[in-house]
Amino acid sequence: METNAEKNWTIRTATLRDALSVFEIVRTHKEDLISRPIGDIVENIDRFVVAVSDDRIVGCASWKILPEIGMPERASVEIQSVAVDSAFRRQGIGSALIRTILEQIRRFRPPHVIVLTFAPEFFAALGFRRIPKTQVMHKLYMGCINCTKHANPFTCPEIAMTLNTDED
Repeated sequence: METNAEKNWTIRTATLRDALSVFEIVRTHKEDLISRPIGDIVENIDRFVVAVSDDRIVGCASWKILPEIGMPERASVEIQSVAVDSAFRRQGIGSALIRTILEQIRRFRPPHVIVLTFAPEFFAALGFRRIPKTQVMHKLYMGCINCTKHANPFTCPEIAMTLNTDED
């Protein structure tokens, strides 16, 4: 758990009681995020981290494993649903959420972490680098193909990025 006493917020793993608040904060960022059904959030609540200020969820982020066919050790981890309440931005919450996820997934030893984002500068500051979407075809087929915002994942303005986590 990461705490910033000066700003009065903490980062922690989400609980089932947080599901509705996570749903709402993701939904309020509909221009930047693909909304998630409440059932999906509940099913994956163990993969969410939340930022809390005065017992209120002010930020969230989650992760998902994307298997690599025939090479399970090469599975990617995708960071998803990164959202921070506009009143709490520029306080380090987003970075703390990502650092917490990176620490949580370390035990799986993924070769890299990916993200599709409208905020490439934010992720670049955390060490991510841009990659062509052709390098994340599994993500495109499993997620982007069902997107209701864009007809074609290659014309979607989201930027694909990766962070190399190989420790070998």
